[in-house]
Amino acid sequence: MSLYAPPRDLSTRVFTTLPETFWKDGDSDWVRANKPGQKVKSFLEGPSFDVQGNLYVTDIPYGRIFRIDPQGKWTLVTEYDGWPNGLKIHRDGRIFIADYKQGILVLDPETGSIAPFLTHSRSEGFKGVNDLFFDRNGKLYFTDQGQSGQQDPTGRVYAYDMDKEILTRLIDNGPSPNGLVMDLQQSALFVAMTRANAIWRLPIQKDGGTSKVGIFTAMAGGVSGADGMALDCAGNLYVCDAGNACVWVFDPHAVPLYRIRSCTDGRTLTNLAFGGEGNKQLFITDSSTSTVLVADLEHAGLSMFSHS
Repeated sequence: MSLYAPPRDLSTRVFTTLPETFWKDGDSDWVRANKPGQKVKSFLEGPSFDVQGNLYVTDIPYGRIFRIDPQGKWTLVTEYDGWPNGLKIHRDGRIFIADYKQGILVLDPETGSIAPFLTHSRSEGFKGVNDLFFDRNGKLYFTDQGQSGQQDPTGRVYAYDMDKEILTRLIDNGPSPNGLVMDLQQSALFVAMTRANAIWRLPIQKDGGTSKVGIFTAMAGGVSGADGMALDCAGNLYVCDAGNACVWVFDPHAVPLYRIRSCTDGRTLTNLAFGGEGNKQLFITDSSTSTVLVADLEHAGLSMFSHS
C-alpha cells in the first residue's frame, strides 16, 4: 500500500453485543482446534440482512444462528451440530449456510430447521466450506477452505448453477480461500486468500469457468489475513482484515481509499454486510469481542440477491 497516499481512517461504533445469557463456557471441538488454550464465549461470523432489516449472524464453535433486530435485540434461531461460517439469504427467504463440518445447508428461519443442500462433489466431501455468495442470476459461489494455506495451497472455489444443478470447480490451488464477492459488472469473482493475505480476481468466462486468475491486491502482513468482503454501488471493495482490527476499502483499480478502524480492543474483524438507512451503513462482526460494529459510509452497499 506504500505506492499510494495513506488511506483515510473512518471510525466505527458498537451497534450491539451478544447478551451474556448467550455466552458459552468457552470450550468446544472448534475452540480446541482453532483457539487452543483459550476460552471462547462465541465467534461471530456471516452477517447478512433479510428484507425486513433483521441481521443474521453465525456462531461457529457452538453451531448457532442468531437474528438481531434493527434495535439490536438478539434471538437464537437455531442451535445444531455444526460449524456455521458464511451465511447468505436467498430472495425466496431461505437462509443458506456454509458449514465447515456439513457443507452448504439451508435454514428455515421460521422453524429453525436445518437441511442439507450441497454436501459433496460427486462422492468426494468438501475440505471445509467457508463463505458463499449469490450473483444476480442466482448462481451460488462458495469457498472450500479446509486447512489449506501456504503449506498446502489446495483450497477450492466452486460455482453451483441451482437451476441446472451443475457444480463447477473454478480453482483448486488457493492458500485458504475465504470471503468472496463479485465485481460491479459481475464478470469477475474476488476471493480473499487469508493465508496469502491477498485478494485474487477470478474472471468468469461464458462457459462458467475461469482463466487468467490474478492478484487484485496484496495486503499488509499480520497474524491472520483477508476475510469477509462486500462491494458498494460504486464498485469499491471492502475487505475485513482479521488480524489488524480494521476493514480496508479499495477502489475498482485496487487503490486503497479508507481504513475503517475497530472501536473495541478486539483485533478479529471477520465479516461485514451493508444495511441501515439507505443501505449506507456497514455492519461488521468483531469476533474477538462478540460485538457487531457499525460505520457510516459515503456510498451505499450493493444490494444483495435477496433484495432484488
